[in-house]
Amino acid sequence: MELYPLKFSPLFFYRIWGGDQLKTVLNKNYDEQSIGESWEISDVDNSETVVSEGSLKGRTLKELITQFKGEFVGNKVYETFGNNFPLLIKFIDAKTPLSIQVHPSDSLAKERHNSFGKNEMWYVMQADENAELIVGFNQDVAKEKYISHLNKATLSEILNIEKVRKGDTFYIPTGRVHAIGAGVLLAEIQQTSNITYRIYDYNRVDKTTGGKRELHTDLALDAIDFKFHKNYKTTYDTKVNISTKLVHSPYFKTNIINVSGEVKKDYTNLDSFVIYMCVEGFLKITYKDKFFNLNKGETLLFPASIDQLNLKAVNAVLLEIYF
Repeated sequence: MELYPLKFSPLFFYRIWGGDQLKTVLNKNYDEQSIGESWEISDVDNSETVVSEGSLKGRTLKELITQFKGEFVGNKVYETFGNNFPLLIKFIDAKTPLSIQVHPSDSLAKERHNSFGKNEMWYVMQADENAELIVGFNQDVAKEKYISHLNKATLSEILNIEKVRKGDTFYIPTGRVHAIGAGVLLAEIQQTSNITYRIYDYNRVDKTTGGKRELHTDLALDAIDFKFHKNYKTTYDTKVNISTKLVHSPYFKTNIINVSGEVKKDYTNLDSFVIYMCVEGFLKITYKDKFFNLNKGETLLFPASIDQLNLKAVNAVLLEIYF
């Protein structure tokens, strides 16, 4: 059986802070209210996405890796992760702010949860006027000072708060305190992990449980990077039809491509799968005389065995993700 470009059926998750833009802006198909996350490609236990089209329809990532190994993910990736897929790909819609939170490192997550850590990045697709994100601290903070602000509910005094607009990009390494603010729609690329330490949640009550959500105050203390960092936002310049670096880390690499007209992509020298997230516009992708459409809010995975692609669009923007 031959591999081909793969679309997966997204999984939709209710979130206390979720809105309706995954449906109204990205044309996702669901009936529930307050859907905050669309998991586009996931190998998280009990939340695995499956192929939605073609001869491999219904297969999970783990099943595909087990069968095709390096042909599917790349030899280097297979040697490192075996039958586990290393990335979790999402769209997130925050109608109200997310909790202030932090993710543990690989070593801490392994020790406590037998999981990967959660290094991630955000690409802002849409933001209301004056929308904000929290990323890191605005000063070096002693642990005791942090605890004092946490107890007094004055964390905002020491947190770095960024006004955001469409196109803004942030890398969120493990240990960096962060939160998505109200009125932000974004693409998120992260390690395959579902471990989050919730620090502060505005004393909200979840309508599904009738209670406040659990906080992880003590667990978070050992995970937080209390240092001030000069630049939190990623700076980049785009050129038409050329892959431009956004975030290159040991955990994933993400480029942005502004497609106008036709672009030929050659991945012959790349030993990895490639994921496209369409964050603006619409394009047609040709592979071996077969055509694949990709709309804003859709995601497509190209197995490592696929080397040559042709992209065509009037004006589209892609995130290009690989390991």
